[in-house]
Amino acid sequence: MKLITAYIQPHKLQDVKQALYKADVHKMSVTNALGCGAQKGYHESYRGVDFEVNLLKKVRIEIGVNEEYVEKTIEAIIDGARTGQIGDGKIFVTDLGECIRIRTGEKGGQAIG
Repeated sequence: MKLITAYIQPHKLQDVKQALYKADVHKMSVTNALGCGAQKGYHESYRGVDFEVNLLKKVRIEIGVNEEYVEKTIEAIIDGARTGQIGDGKIFVTDLGECIRIRTGEKGGQAIG
C-alpha cells in the first residue's frame, strides 16, 4: 500500500480528477494549500505598500492505493497536471503502514478498496 500526495495548481484540479477517473481511481482527499518552490512568488502593491507574495495557492491531493494502482495513479496525475511550466507541482509516494475502514473494520488492501 502507498500514499500518493500531489501538490498541483488549483486550475488543474478538474483535469487531474478526470484523468484519475479514466484510470479507475475514484477515492481521494483534496485540500487547499499554500507553498513556494521554484516559482518564488511575486511582488504586489496594496494602497501604495509593496510586499512580496511567496506563498502561492496550491491544491493537495492524497490518495491511498494498493501496489497495482501506484503507477497508473502517478501517470494520471502527471497527465492532468502537466503544463510544462515552473509550478506544475510535485508528487510524493510514501509507504502506507496500515489502513482501516472505520465502518467495517477491514484492514490493509481491502480497506483501501
